[in-house]
Amino acid sequence: MSKIPDALRRGPEDTKEVWLLERVISLDSYLIKEWYPGFRAEDFYYQEPFVNVPKLLRKEDESACWSLDFHWPRGFSPMQMTFAMDCWPFISQFTCQVLDLPPTKGVRGRFLGTHLYLSQIDVTSPYELGERAQRFMTKIPNYIGNFNSIWDARKVELDRSLAYFEDRDLSKEESLQALGNLLVDARTFQRRAWDIHFEMMYPSLAVYLVFYQVCQELGIAPGEISKFLQGYDTKILETDRELWRITSLARQHDLQGLFERTDAPDLRAALDAEPRAAAWLKEFDQFLKVYGRRTEGIADVMLPSWQENQTSPLGTIKTFLLKPADFDFTAARKAAIAERDEAVEAARSQAGKFNGGVQKFDAALKDATGCNFAWWNDEHNYWIDLRASLPIREVCLEAGKRLVAEGKLNNADDTLFMFYHELTAALADPGKANWRNYKVLAASRRAYYDAWRNIRPEMPPVIGQIPEQVSDPVMIEIFGMHHNFLKAVEEAEAGGSFDKLVGVPASTGVVEGIARVLHTAEDLHTILPGEILVCEATSPNWTPAFAKIAACVCDGGGTLTHASIISREYRIPCVVGTALATRTIKTGMKIRVDGTQGIVYVFPDGEPQD
Repeated sequence: MSKIPDALRRGPEDTKEVWLLERVISLDSYLIKEWYPGFRAEDFYYQEPFVNVPKLLRKEDESACWSLDFHWPRGFSPMQMTFAMDCWPFISQFTCQVLDLPPTKGVRGRFLGTHLYLSQIDVTSPYELGERAQRFMTKIPNYIGNFNSIWDARKVELDRSLAYFEDRDLSKEESLQALGNLLVDARTFQRRAWDIHFEMMYPSLAVYLVFYQVCQELGIAPGEISKFLQGYDTKILETDRELWRITSLARQHDLQGLFERTDAPDLRAALDAEPRAAAWLKEFDQFLKVYGRRTEGIADVMLPSWQENQTSPLGTIKTFLLKPADFDFTAARKAAIAERDEAVEAARSQAGKFNGGVQKFDAALKDATGCNFAWWNDEHNYWIDLRASLPIREVCLEAGKRLVAEGKLNNADDTLFMFYHELTAALADPGKANWRNYKVLAASRRAYYDAWRNIRPEMPPVIGQIPEQVSDPVMIEIFGMHHNFLKAVEEAEAGGSFDKLVGVPASTGVVEGIARVLHTAEDLHTILPGEILVCEATSPNWTPAFAKIAACVCDGGGTLTHASIISREYRIPCVVGTALATRTIKTGMKIRVDGTQGIVYVFPDGEPQD
């Protein structure tokens, strides 16, 4: 990396070629005037291009391409806005500036109701692009040589901060004012956790981008590139192995019958009442102590942890027990490594056709492996994405319990329907707060949140300018903005119907089966062995399902998104970036997933016709 790679130097002329505007999905039918009841813009700070939320989509935004963010299918509650203001998209912009990432200044966000849409902020000045690239190239070598040691140091910091909150008994905090102070600290921690997230993410993405370009120059097929980085263990896979160990213990304790006849929400009570389950429950509770600090979604204060609500892990064990045998993690890992090694050797053979090609490939692969985004993208979630927002939730709920007991609120989680500035001010001086007003606002905001959550499946995946094609490999391989995705969006807007969806071939193999369509992970534990998961996208909290599903299909994503990475590790077919899978496929339909070709066949009327 002694010179500036072309992959990091996309300029305005390239931009014109990449973003060839063909049509516009008008915002006219999506513009709304009112946001959460009681919201006042003057209560929030923002300054373009940085902190720019909460803002609603406006007519003038139509000139950009806005993508529905698949990370938050439930939408954002008022308290969740701390994340939108402090972390995403703000820190993406801040980190791009600190690192001087050449082609982009991060992303900006707009809301349609409670749902977040994103648009990339491109660098268009040739002068600025060149200067940013020069500065970036002085910073990135430090990450290439020290990525793992930097990440290890950040994990120590994250563990220390998490322990500060998780080791506290919130019920023993002396006053509401003390809880208010702790809420301030919890927000500070959430922000710092996501500082670390983007500090590690963007350098590893940049290194992958350079590696991708080297592979293209050497004639290596794009679909092979992601295989070179697979087969490395993560904390998320460790969690899954432990969940299966607990499942195996349930078999040994002869608890299958109890699990089979009991609904997931009732399992804990049934197990507590069964003397034969006592020893197993000790093992399960120890598992939760170590691995249960995670939610069924990324950075969402509306979601409980496994420790708070055990329905998801117990329900997952219930369906694991329906399989005749435990998942063989050792065999899957060996197969992933074997496929990786075979792909690397084939790539070296291809690179050998070029003068110095093998040396060039080996050097780029070494950098990409040492700064491995495909590995880190799952690894980091244990400490950040699934865990770092829990302190905010738990402080809010403890305050809510006390306020309900005092008659000031109706529900403990009404605090999650207060904006941060409202709750901190009210806790600082509870006697002067207008609790009667907050009771009314919490109810009306909850109704607003639920209404927008219910229409999520019908929301457009893209609004505004639709590019004809996207050639940036990061946008293709990570976010799935490839020509098939864009074509499907256009055809759907024109009223087209689909019996075949074309996406990104993320994990090889062909499978036919019954679809299970999920829009959030809350019902993930209900998926039965052998079903095909169809969703907007997955995140690491979805990982346990991959040990029992036959295949995975996603609306969004490329070969480096979670569903793609984990499908390769679990050795199941996967197609991502289909754009319209959740809008085309219904639960119970038979579908065929061709993960090798990147095609999903839909048979709504019954058996496939060969």
